[in-house]
Amino acid sequence: MLPFQTLIPLNKTLALPVYRQIANAIAQHIRNGILKPETALPGTREMAETLDVHRKTVVAAYSELQIQGWILVTPRKGFYVAGNLPELKPREWQQEGTSGYGKQMSAPFHVLAPDYQGSIYPPNTPFRLIIDDGWPDTRLAPLDLLMREYRSLLKFKYKNPVSGAVTAGALSLREAMVDYLSETRGIKADSPNLLITHGAQMAIYIAARLTITPGANVIAGIPGYNTASQLFQHLGANLLSVPVDEQGIDTDAVAAICKKHPISMLYVIPHHHHPTTVTLSPARRMHLLKLAAQYNFAIIEDDYDYGFHYNSAPYLPLASGQHDGRVIYIGSFSKSLAASVRIGFMVGAEDFIQQGIYLRKLLDLKGNHLMEDALAILIKNGDMSRHLKKANKVYHTRLQHLTTLLDTHMPGVVEYTVPMGGMAIWSQFKVPLKTLSAHAAKQGLYISDGSFYLVKNACRIGFASLTTAEMEEAITILASGV
Repeated sequence: MLPFQTLIPLNKTLALPVYRQIANAIAQHIRNGILKPETALPGTREMAETLDVHRKTVVAAYSELQIQGWILVTPRKGFYVAGNLPELKPREWQQEGTSGYGKQMSAPFHVLAPDYQGSIYPPNTPFRLIIDDGWPDTRLAPLDLLMREYRSLLKFKYKNPVSGAVTAGALSLREAMVDYLSETRGIKADSPNLLITHGAQMAIYIAARLTITPGANVIAGIPGYNTASQLFQHLGANLLSVPVDEQGIDTDAVAAICKKHPISMLYVIPHHHHPTTVTLSPARRMHLLKLAAQYNFAIIEDDYDYGFHYNSAPYLPLASGQHDGRVIYIGSFSKSLAASVRIGFMVGAEDFIQQGIYLRKLLDLKGNHLMEDALAILIKNGDMSRHLKKANKVYHTRLQHLTTLLDTHMPGVVEYTVPMGGMAIWSQFKVPLKTLSAHAAKQGLYISDGSFYLVKNACRIGFASLTTAEMEEAITILASGV
């Protein structure tokens, strides 16, 4: 007789019922080969006495095991481990609850990035302050209004669990965005031209997947948004890089490439380029549209934080011009509201959007239509416009405060150009950034060590998410490490 009292340790303080603890332990020992097929188990009374539990508890555990197919119940004979289980060799006994996962997977799988270590975001370490890549201040967002509408919809509209949800996104939001995009960005589109996504990154993936075939030539700026470049290469693109200067992507360099190679797609960030924060000049916008028509390639226009421009009104997107459907326009409400509001969107020709809907369905059947409906209400009643107007004033003040702090506390240490908008400053450091990042971490401040941006000793200093007091503390910590 096996020592079941030792093999089945019980903890009656756990939320997991005791009968489930017994069933799980027996199933684990069957999996591990300790209990072999057709092995007889103690009767319910005997097992109850062994484990010092009520007989009904054992009855319930055996019933659970029988339902799951681990054991068989033979009338007048007893309980037996099922005989149709594969032969398993005994392994070293493991404590109940020990995970079966380690650092490596035994089965083969596709390694996409052998050297991948992380991203621009801080690791799972608690920091008092975070200098991020350029994110909004959630404390300013009208999340209370958004959740008010969400709760209202949940209470009245969604009593029937079967809603009219579709993969393209809530119709209410797509219809609200038709007027919103026209009024704020000059983009003329109808609801069939819109696809709602789970953040802008999903939209970039879908657009890239539909415009890239293995070996296709794709143009992107350098330095550029590294995650997008990795995506294009993952999809098999031949990535052709062109310089980015103070007027944005170099369109003369684009034209030179187009004369030599057939181009499938060009990726551009027209406002507050990532990472350098420069804005594409009007002349170059017109040049890009001319080149796209001349050489017939698609443009993915990633306008991730269009709503934040401080010294003047933002330039109209390429998508607002004449482009014969070649421009795929991408935006996000994650930047307008909060990073946790994962709602992005894509605007394109109707046939392109139809294929995008098909691909989105393969990734995620549908989004959070309740949240999308709530957001549509905020857009229609003007709450979104009022929030952006208020946030622009606050962020502009924070940008000015940050530049003052850098000039006062770190003169000659950080070089930067004040951006026209956005939520971050592109900063070139004259001291080792990795050393400075490590120094800051010891004092509870996170700042990127710059490795993500692929530019030596440079990173983005996000200012929008920090109050002036938080900013002062952060810069004081950085200055102490110089």
